[in-house]
Amino acid sequence: MKIYGCFINGRHEFNNSNNIISVINPFDEKIKYKVEESNFSQIESALEFGYKSFKSGVWSKLDVRERSEVLNNTATLIDKNIEELIKIEVNQIGRPIREMRAQLGRLSEWFKYFASLIRVFEGSVTPFKGDYINYVERVPLGLVVQITPWNHPLLISIKKLSCALAAGNSVVLKPSELSPVSILRIADFLNESGLPKGVFNIVQGYGSKIGEKLCVNNYVSKIDLTGGDKAGKIIGEHAGKNGIYYSTELGGKSPMLVFEDCEIEKAVSGITFGCFIASGQTCIAGTRLLIQKSISEKFLSSLKKKMLSLKIGDPYSLETNIGPVISRDSLLRIDNKIKEAVKEGGEIIVGGKIHTKIKSGFFYEPTVIMTKNIANIAQEELFGPVLSCIIFDTEEDAIRLANDTKYGLAASIWTENLARGHSVASKLDCGIIWINDHHKNDPSSPWGGFKNSGIGRENGYEAYMQYTHTRSIIANYSRKYDDWFSDQASRYS
Repeated sequence: MKIYGCFINGRHEFNNSNNIISVINPFDEKIKYKVEESNFSQIESALEFGYKSFKSGVWSKLDVRERSEVLNNTATLIDKNIEELIKIEVNQIGRPIREMRAQLGRLSEWFKYFASLIRVFEGSVTPFKGDYINYVERVPLGLVVQITPWNHPLLISIKKLSCALAAGNSVVLKPSELSPVSILRIADFLNESGLPKGVFNIVQGYGSKIGEKLCVNNYVSKIDLTGGDKAGKIIGEHAGKNGIYYSTELGGKSPMLVFEDCEIEKAVSGITFGCFIASGQTCIAGTRLLIQKSISEKFLSSLKKKMLSLKIGDPYSLETNIGPVISRDSLLRIDNKIKEAVKEGGEIIVGGKIHTKIKSGFFYEPTVIMTKNIANIAQEELFGPVLSCIIFDTEEDAIRLANDTKYGLAASIWTENLARGHSVASKLDCGIIWINDHHKNDPSSPWGGFKNSGIGRENGYEAYMQYTHTRSIIANYSRKYDDWFSDQASRYS
């Protein structure tokens, strides 16, 4: 079996060590890929090449029209090789191929969007007092470290990478050890598109081993992480000690508020998508269902019917709706949490156990459990196909319950009363809110959370601003001569 290495200074690099990461497909439990762990020498090399490439100006000072062309060429290569990328993603994480085709079919949009943004982005001129012109430029930060998760390997990596490169930064990216292969193909595409050597580098390994090395050094200007709460706090500590920028997209326990004036069948379909896409393994998943009491019985009956119609199975089949969770450890953890929730008084509406009808793979039945909002199952991120259901009486109750969590990533509101939809949205403590939908994403739409769900944003103008900082230039055009130290000097202002 081919062994993959890291990617440093424009080429794939190997250290010929015995430290090999085996990438196991969660459906057939077979090893699909093998990747070398990067050693400390390689990590240092990646950081050094990234830093030197930035300082050289080979990319950071390149005309934006030429940077834009590289990004657009990369988008073209992604579209041309999309089936290969889909296959790698399904092999790595076991998500149904129909999901991967839908998601990866949009990957190139991020490169195209930021390629366009830098072509039209303009600086600003401030209303500076006196005979001065103050113009403000946006300049890249420097070398950026990006640490990405396994659940959306390419999508999350490209959301970060396309923006950082468009802004003129250099990047060292560490993918999850569970899904380390697909981003290597993007490196090939960037190479082919004309990205200068050293601007983009990839190192492989476990965050617990190499995370500190990536974050504590004299090269990096920003750290960008998508991951868990614990890792986010560690990243924040490192960034604070080093006085550098950082952004994090962390956990979520997103509420889906279903009001009595919703269209039930439409809402049921939307809630099913909101929670169970990717087998619930997304930070943004709607994992808390808040239903108004007056329609709860009818709604849950329809939802149960929908759950029972979902096809669990082979992710390579176009008929499959629900794929496996990422690992056996994850499967057992989900099962234990469900059992604990039942002991605490939770009532299983549907599902609630490991799916055993398939000979291999880590499958859990799509589960709906009636519980209280204070229960652990409704408060802690589970990362599995599990929906906690809570009943509310009034709109005020729904808002209070929705906000009663340490997270604040996303929410959805299901109502045919758009005045209610907008009013409720304005009272929710989270960064992304959909009305009569869930999960929808666009390169132009800011993506990120409040509270423990992270700091900073992906996507759009805001992300671009966070991958740059300002240079303020003040020009004195007065023809008067002012000697500050003379007796006639004007006051400083």
